[in-house]
Amino acid sequence: VLAVPVLFKQALENMEMEEGKSVSLRCELTKTDATVVWKKGEATLQASAKYEMKQKGTVAELVIHNAEPGDA
Repeated sequence: VLAVPVLFKQALENMEMEEGKSVSLRCELTKTDATVVWKKGEATLQASAKYEMKQKGTVAELVIHNAEPGDA
């Protein structure tokens, strides 16, 4: 049985954000409910008051609350 790889249907795009506001980053995958890991550089982000991860079907979303320049 050949496994079909999960690919990006719609990749992340660069966004400008306003300091102190929330920003939402979304990507769309070719496979429903694929495991998504969000990273900043080499560090894996964990759900917290700052980072909120959502996934519905093929769409994965990361919400960054109280955005600051270091979140770039």
